Amino acid sequence: MVYSENILLCIAIPLLISLLFTEKRTRNFTAAFILGMVTCLVSAYISGFMKFVLQIDSEEMAVYYSPIIEEIMKLLPLLFYLFVFLPDNNGVFSTALGIGLGFATFENCCYILTSGASRLGYVMIRGLAVGVMHLVCALILALGLGLAKRFKGLTPSGVVGALSLSTVFHGLYNLLVSEPGLSTMLGYILPMITVAVIYIPFLRGRNPRANV
Repeated sequence: MVYSENILLCIAIPLLISLLFTEKRTRNFTAAFILGMVTCLVSAYISGFMKFVLQIDSEEMAVYYSPIIEEIMKLLPLLFYLFVFLPDNNGVFSTALGIGLGFATFENCCYILTSGASRLGYVMIRGLAVGVMHLVCALILALGLGLAKRFKGLTPSGVVGALSLSTVFHGLYNLLVSEPGLSTMLGYILPMITVAVIYIPFLRGRNPRANV
């Protein structure tokens, strides 16, 4: 049995203490990382409750319900940060990055403690596929909210649109890896391909010569 709450405390306590000695930008990112881990734990509680109530198996839960629950839970702290602190797009992007990384890290820690870390292939899949998938979903949320804020403001339709994009991506990944063979392989490489697609315009935006 894995005591997820104890794992969370073990990781979060040093990070919380580090907030006393870091500058604002680093402190915000660390806080978002911790929040992402808490979000992962709460999502697991909700998913477990839904699984019990609906009387469904783990695969059906992962394909149809978990993406919705987990992406909503990632969105809520991001919306709170947007409306309370009114950050710029860089702040939203950095916070979403921290939430996604915290979520992915905590989930991977729990799964590895359950299944063991002796199989290098399994560990690499958890890092390069599942972990990156959660990171991509958080970035999709940030990009979607940023676009909505830029063009029409944070209207309900813009928020739902950003949530829909991240949920569809998450659900597509879970659906692909649920079937063995080529489908699983496509699912494993999908997050890394998406990272490359997101990173290319991000890199161009940071390069002054790209705007000349």
